[in-house]
Amino acid sequence: MSTEKTKILLVDDEPDILEFISYNLTKEGFEVFTSGNGKEAIRLAQQERPQLIILDVMMPDLDGIETCRVIRETPELKDVLIAFLTARNEDYSQIAGFDAGADDYINKPIKPRVLVSRVKALLRRKGNAQAEEVMEVNGFLIDREKYLIVKDSVSINLPKKEFELIALLASRPGKVFTREDILKSVWGDDVVVGDRTIDVHIRKLREKLGDAYIRTIKGVGYKFEF
Repeated sequence: MSTEKTKILLVDDEPDILEFISYNLTKEGFEVFTSGNGKEAIRLAQQERPQLIILDVMMPDLDGIETCRVIRETPELKDVLIAFLTARNEDYSQIAGFDAGADDYINKPIKPRVLVSRVKALLRRKGNAQAEEVMEVNGFLIDREKYLIVKDSVSINLPKKEFELIALLASRPGKVFTREDILKSVWGDDVVVGDRTIDVHIRKLREKLGDAYIRTIKGVGYKFEF
């Protein structure tokens, strides 16, 4: 009996990178599709419905950040995993990527074994994810399945990582989540981000939701007030 292979869409404007990564992922049993630009990647993603998209940031015409935003706004692709692949490692680039809806960030150059390990870890995280029920906390309605937040009958649109962060804090009102807790739950063990990334996301949440809901516990982390 044949088993359906996991589909991966690889997007990069450098043919050597496409060939190198495609070869190593195919060797591991994945079904790999490749694209050299963002516009074609969106078309391929809609056509093939991959489980994971590995997306270069720096591309002509439509860069990786914009491509990611379009994919996240496409209903049939809302659950696909997206990992950025880039030689850039500045904080602002990572924050922009996560704001656009990325799940992971992989820096070039990367060794084949490390790449395969990161890909498998990402897919495991998705496979182990459990559907959350709708939460109603302190006047907020938080629907994890629909990535929806409603306050006073008004929907609040949040990027994926901001949504996952507030949903984590609101899942246990009053509990202090350490920075390590937040990094592990929202970004995963295999994603390297700095404290500044968390701080920026908290600041943006306060701007959108108000200052009264997220409290900083100095030297420890954050909690959702109730």
